[in-house]
Amino acid sequence: MDIQGKVVIITGGASGIGAGLAERFAADGARGIVVADIQLAQAEAVAAAINADGAQRAMALRCDVSVEADIQALVAATRERFGQVDIYLSNAGIGGASGGFEVEDPLWDKMWQIHGMAHVWAARAVVPEMVARGEGGFVVTASAAGLLNIVESAPYAVTKHAAVAFAEWLRLAYGRRGVRVSCLCPQGVATAMTAGGAGSAEVDGMLSPAQVAADVVAALRDETFLVLPHPEVLTYLRGKTQNYDRWLGGMQKLYAKQVLGQ
Repeated sequence: MDIQGKVVIITGGASGIGAGLAERFAADGARGIVVADIQLAQAEAVAAAINADGAQRAMALRCDVSVEADIQALVAATRERFGQVDIYLSNAGIGGASGGFEVEDPLWDKMWQIHGMAHVWAARAVVPEMVARGEGGFVVTASAAGLLNIVESAPYAVTKHAAVAFAEWLRLAYGRRGVRVSCLCPQGVATAMTAGGAGSAEVDGMLSPAQVAADVVAALRDETFLVLPHPEVLTYLRGKTQNYDRWLGGMQKLYAKQVLGQ
């Protein structure tokens, strides 16, 4: 899918991967870029930087993706300004507290909303118009944790698995109806979320948001489902599926090292 002349919504666009995506889509000629984030001032700064050339292609909107009405309002405002939504980057996410089932329910609930239902609500808002037009792009930002798990945080790992599963379903259901669905699954990326360290996600190094954005653009162009900025993730995934018990044993050792300090 060519980026030139397209209208794109990026949630979580105020910083990190989202800001990197906004900058890359602007560089590749998108005619409309909506930087959506709960942190409006930061989103406005990203949009202002894109508009510095005077083209006024970007606008910032406040959006809490854990609220479906906010997503509906975001899409409506985008259509009002630019006429349609060509590509939706469902990118917003939050970091999770360390722990497992003992983590309190409010954080579990917030993770389910942001890493799960936000993608559902976004698809509900934009996929029908993409199908009617015969073309569209929908990118779910999940994580390598959604394919491989992560030992430090059960809420993060479990909800990112849900994000991958929904992206898969969306591709199954709408991939032959013109909707290019991709699922972004990086390991460590240098963002505010990982400023204090990314734990086991740093095993293969930290990438910049610009590097990740380049891979997303390539995936949309080539209609690739899995976007793996860290190529090592594919090797780990193959090992997991070839011998699940051996993989679990290795992850148990990682848990002992990273969480228990053994």
